[in-house]
Amino acid sequence: MRAVVFAYHNVGDRCLRTLLARGVEVALVITHRDRPDENIWFRRVADTAAELGLPVMYGEDPADPALAAAVAAARPDAIFSFYYRAMIPAAVLGLAPQGAFNMHGSLLPKYRGRVPVNWAVLHGESETGATLHAMEAKPDAGYIVDQTPVPILPDDTAGEVFEKVTVAAEQTLWRALPAMMAGQIAQLPNRLAEGSYFSGRKPEDGRIDWQQPAAQVYNLIRAVAPPYPGAFTEVGGRRFVVARARRPHAGMPAALSQPASAALPGLHVIDGQIVGVCGDGGVILVRELLDDSAAAAPVPAGALSVFLTALSKEENR
Repeated sequence: MRAVVFAYHNVGDRCLRTLLARGVEVALVITHRDRPDENIWFRRVADTAAELGLPVMYGEDPADPALAAAVAAARPDAIFSFYYRAMIPAAVLGLAPQGAFNMHGSLLPKYRGRVPVNWAVLHGESETGATLHAMEAKPDAGYIVDQTPVPILPDDTAGEVFEKVTVAAEQTLWRALPAMMAGQIAQLPNRLAEGSYFSGRKPEDGRIDWQQPAAQVYNLIRAVAPPYPGAFTEVGGRRFVVARARRPHAGMPAALSQPASAALPGLHVIDGQIVGVCGDGGVILVRELLDDSAAAAPVPAGALSVFLTALSKEENR
């Protein structure tokens, strides 16, 4: 099998390596340039292609005629897309006689669309995974070739789940390739009516509403925890990012839970512990708080206590 690969991010890196390990001839790799506003915490596919000696080009606009010409010149049997950020035009997909296939970070048909791992964590799911599917004009709508589930543990962040999904993507592709290369591609139904579709998320979507139940607040914190932009709250004109947190457990001191349940929703310091009190009286134990107005500097409980005390005195004048 000869392939053209559209790829980005860690999934792009690992799946590109998997293709080569299975003996696929990669004729061209198409990836993205780094964006200046992006936190590059992941592997660059351009670096992977250079390391592996593969021809690479940047393709920010998949509708660019030069990109279509490059794909046609590569004469692919199949096209693969691994976390490439843009929809590939049908005319380009049609250049591969054996089909075009995408690796999606969910168990389709659930969580079609953008940032599926973050959405799954936000909604408190206990499972997600990776799905290899055929590409069509409609996003994440083609038949399913194979998929691999992974668990989402109660305290997993989206970053931790994404690491599992990356491994699941590699496993899915490794398992599916021999049959695909033999021309025996599985075609399992992708029943869209039984699934869901979600669009992208913006940093502003990480704003914490402490009036919500603790479970929802905690899921938001987990869903956007670093390396993502983080869940944030504003107190006295200063923005604080809740970078790490936990829900209370059975061994939590009663002295902490009782005063917290009586406090107003928001950030507090109780018994030397930074606590977020939620609308249902539930508690979030903040393990790492960052001061976004001070270059994301960590905020000790003592410093927050002084700030909250001063703010309270000022408001009561």
